[in-house]
Amino acid sequence: MAEGEVSEGCRLPVLRRNQDNEDEWPLAEILSVKDISGRKLFYVHYIDFNKRLDEWVTHDRLDLKRVQVPRKEAKTPTKNGLPGSRPGSPDRDPRKSLELALPVAPASGKSLPGPPGPAAGPAGPAGPGPITLRLHLPKESEAEPPQRPTKRKVEVVSPATPIPAPTETSQASVFPQNGSARRAVAAQPGRKRKSACLGTDEDSQDSSDGAPSAPRMTGSLVSDRSHDDIVTRMKNIECIELGRHRLKPWYFSPYPQELTGLPVLYLCEFCLKYGHSLRCLQRHLTKCDLRHPPGNEIYRKGTISFFEIDGRKNKSYSQNLCLLAKCFLDHKTLYYDTDPFLFYVMTEYDCKGFHIVGYFSKEKESTEDYNVACILTLPPYQRRGYGKLLIEFSYELSKVEGKTGTPEKPLSDLGLLSYRSYWSQTILEILMGLKAEAGERPQITINEISEITSIKKEDVISTLQYLNLINYYKGQYILTLSEDIVEGHERAMLKRLLRIDAKCLHFTPKDWSKRGKW
Repeated sequence: MAEGEVSEGCRLPVLRRNQDNEDEWPLAEILSVKDISGRKLFYVHYIDFNKRLDEWVTHDRLDLKRVQVPRKEAKTPTKNGLPGSRPGSPDRDPRKSLELALPVAPASGKSLPGPPGPAAGPAGPAGPGPITLRLHLPKESEAEPPQRPTKRKVEVVSPATPIPAPTETSQASVFPQNGSARRAVAAQPGRKRKSACLGTDEDSQDSSDGAPSAPRMTGSLVSDRSHDDIVTRMKNIECIELGRHRLKPWYFSPYPQELTGLPVLYLCEFCLKYGHSLRCLQRHLTKCDLRHPPGNEIYRKGTISFFEIDGRKNKSYSQNLCLLAKCFLDHKTLYYDTDPFLFYVMTEYDCKGFHIVGYFSKEKESTEDYNVACILTLPPYQRRGYGKLLIEFSYELSKVEGKTGTPEKPLSDLGLLSYRSYWSQTILEILMGLKAEAGERPQITINEISEITSIKKEDVISTLQYLNLINYYKGQYILTLSEDIVEGHERAMLKRLLRIDAKCLHFTPKDWSKRGKW
């Protein structure tokens, strides 16, 4: 096929370099075509790759011999009820146009257990045995225990298998194995959880019945599938200069149209106002007297500080922060009403001021126990432990408020990985810190874990299932901590150097329900 015949909606292999700096030809879809000085450029989305990898390419990177032309569709004003939909492409499921395009990341760590079935017994022939924690079932559940061919068989509880809700007094005990008695945990699940928190697919944030849930019309950056059109699927900002860093945006952000054609968008790193040129930024800096985010500093330890910003009192800053965050969050749609939200900005201090590292927002009043609406660590500070620090700080605020919390769904791929890791490390830290009292096996319930950590009970249960710790043994549910899990946790904790010190937090929660319009 000739270059001129390639149009929007076509699919074909495109040359790109992978992480190992090797050439590969993944299948890609052409979203847009433009002509600059007689040279055609094609904006491509690599199928099954995250949208942050989308880019403009020249025709010499296209494999024109294997073009898949989009199917012709009936002439209707709208497609699937969505205005402005692009032409269909090969093998495109019509239902997917109603679903929000979520970032896709390869699965990491242990996968969720599969369908219930027998597994090897907990005892091993040699070496130190795994740490096994027994759960007592309520009397009404003991009447129908699954029959096992031998006493050494264990049934693994899959996410699809609802766990019976024990009574408040039910606990778990540890029994010795290979001469060692260790920690005890009681799994006390509450109401039936959604599979959104930790499903088998990292992108799956919908309800467990498979039907996509309706988007919530709350949140500073709200999920809204109707905006997944050709305009918002394409990056519109080439580069952002923020302080000493230059950032390449990953996704679309609704900055003013006149700024989208600039090679670089300049932002003041303290008030986040945007300018057309470096000269505009320099002129602004002579007038801007801010050297830290507006609002109250509620935490400081070393060079790390957190500022609490009211979305009603500091509207301009809050809206600029959301515009910046949208460049790196694909699963949300920006709304300009920031009044119902609080923003917690993490900064790093040096002689020039407090430089933004990341932030999270939360609703002043959440009916669904959300303690985070949106969360982001800016790319220059990623993979340095700041993401977990933001998450830990959000739960520290929940502890002061006396509540349990959970992040608003859907989570991005990186957000989901960070939360999984934080939940796993926090819960394992509790379990491994239990000690026997008066010669008896240590005991704890899932409700107690939730109260200690402020992690919502459903997230505790889903994390235990994700780690494949919940098993069925001799008519009871047990938690089994293998030596591999223990050693892996200890190695991870050695690398986790940044932690929140509750003594450095100066925060007084407010009752927003009594404050009228906040």
